[in-house]
Amino acid sequence: MSLATLKELEAEHAVPTYVRNPVEFVRGQGCRLWDADGHEYLDFLAGISVLNVGHCHPRIVETVREQVGRLTHVTNLYYTEPALRLSARLAESSLGGKVFLCNAGAEANEAAIKLARRARSQGKVVVLQGAFHGRTYGALSATPQESKQAPFAPLVPGFEVVAKDPGALDGAVDENTAAVLLEPIQGETGIHPLSEELLQAAREACDRTGAALIFDEIQTGMGRTGTLWAYEQTGVVPDAMTSAKALGGGLPIGALITGPRLGDVLGPGDHGSTFAGGPLVASAALAALEICSDPELLRRVRVAGERLAGGLGGLPYVSEVRGRGLMLAIDVAGGIDAAELARRALLEQRLVLNATGPVTIRLEPPLVVSDEEVDEAVARLGALAP
Repeated sequence: MSLATLKELEAEHAVPTYVRNPVEFVRGQGCRLWDADGHEYLDFLAGISVLNVGHCHPRIVETVREQVGRLTHVTNLYYTEPALRLSARLAESSLGGKVFLCNAGAEANEAAIKLARRARSQGKVVVLQGAFHGRTYGALSATPQESKQAPFAPLVPGFEVVAKDPGALDGAVDENTAAVLLEPIQGETGIHPLSEELLQAAREACDRTGAALIFDEIQTGMGRTGTLWAYEQTGVVPDAMTSAKALGGGLPIGALITGPRLGDVLGPGDHGSTFAGGPLVASAALAALEICSDPELLRRVRVAGERLAGGLGGLPYVSEVRGRGLMLAIDVAGGIDAAELARRALLEQRLVLNATGPVTIRLEPPLVVSDEEVDEAVARLGALAP
């Protein structure tokens, strides 16, 4: 089917919520993609930090093939081994509490908000300027971006937005606060790591008031920053955290992971999902979690991240490089439009990345990226210099 035909189908039958690039991808392997015309691309977006293990990782493929031929769905009214094994592995790899499985990142954050409100009825949820937690109503209400919120007002009440300042955060958290919800590195607004002082202030404020500290690790988790979970590099341990994106190795799944204190807050009937934790996606997630937990892979993420950051910093039009591990962003100078640069990278250099703002480009390649592919990406970006 031609790209023109796909565009016609989209215009006639797809709700117009996406602005798609004029490329049809049909195959992927590792850090590479191929379009319908057979052209090869270097993928430095990984489906927005979803394909951390790379496209079509052999272990994920084999796991899915085996499970889909055996059992795909029975609902959570019955036991299935993959879901409960995954819950155990997630808890053991992080906070040591309990796990609620769901289908996506926004759903995981919705579960986290409900958990906090169940623990402290009517409590407010404190969020930070520049945050992004999803597009469903609770998650959107926790996302203080006017362009995303305004068309859908009124939103869910009880959210308080504070500046990314330790003093402001501490002053906002009191005995009426149910939770502080934050991303250790804010992703959708351009890869902005939160300071250790801010994270520590959040922990101390929650300890002082009994509020829950919840980390949104949907984009930072599964090895993206060089440790399995980003919080491991901060010295601050949250009471709960959310995961999705890379958790399924390319399949849709999310999770709310609690520490021991919050593990039994939600009871029967408080929350649920028809598809959550199905045997197929849970099996894929178990494989992805094991791959991303490999100490050698995590070491390579840190090394490759330093190599990529160094190469990007040497480009003549780059004014800033920020991030951690293989979760990086560049700001471009000299009047360059980031969206146009991303478009040219795709169409002229066959390099996949995306713009998160007028001057910001986000780069999140698969964690299996080689040194040669890092250098190749930098060279392709360098070829776009004015």
